[in-house]
Amino acid sequence: MRTIKYEYRDPLEVIWLRAAADMGMRIERSSDVFASWDGNGVLHIGGPKTLDPDDSLAQMIFHETCHALVEGPEALGKPDWGLEIDNPAHRVREHACLRLQAALAAPHGLRQFFAATTTFRRYFDQLPEDPLKDGGDPATPMAQAGWERLQAGDWAAPLSHALERSAAIAAIVKQAATGESLWSVWTDGVR
Repeated sequence: MRTIKYEYRDPLEVIWLRAAADMGMRIERSSDVFASWDGNGVLHIGGPKTLDPDDSLAQMIFHETCHALVEGPEALGKPDWGLEIDNPAHRVREHACLRLQAALAAPHGLRQFFAATTTFRRYFDQLPEDPLKDGGDPATPMAQAGWERLQAGDWAAPLSHALERSAAIAAIVKQAATGESLWSVWTDGVR
C-alpha cells in the first residue's frame, strides 16, 4: 500500500493561510457558513460547494481581514466583527470594507481578481479609481481608518506579502488563462 506523504494545495490557499496565521487567525472550513468570525481567533469559511464560483479561500480571508481592519481592534473579540449582515445600518460598514479591499488590491493588479462576489458587487464595481478619496460616501472615512490601522499595526507585513505573492502567481497563470477564468482579470498594477 502506497503512503501519501504530501498533499496538493492551491498556491493561493497556501499563501493566504500563512498570512492568516501570521495575523493570529485560524481558518476552519465549514459547509454551515459562508464566512463567520467567532470572536476568539477562528475564521470559519465555507467549503468550495458553499462559495460562489468566483470566490476563493484567498479572497474570503482577504475580505474578512478588511472587515477586521475597518472595525478596529475591539472587534476582534466580537462574533462577525460586531456586524449583523441583515442590519441595514451596517451596510455602510460593508461598503467601507469593500473600499479598503479595493485600495489594497489595486496596486497589485488584483482589484478585480479579489472583487466582492455577493450582492455588493455592484457597489464594488462602481468604486472610483482611488476608493479612499473622500467623495461624500460615509464609508470612506471608515475605510481610511482601516488603512491607517493597517499601516500602524502588525498585519501590514503579512497582508502585503500575501498580496505580492498572489500577484506574482496571477501574472504567471494569466499567460495560460482563457477569458472565462478569473485568472484572466489580473492586470499589471492599478486598474
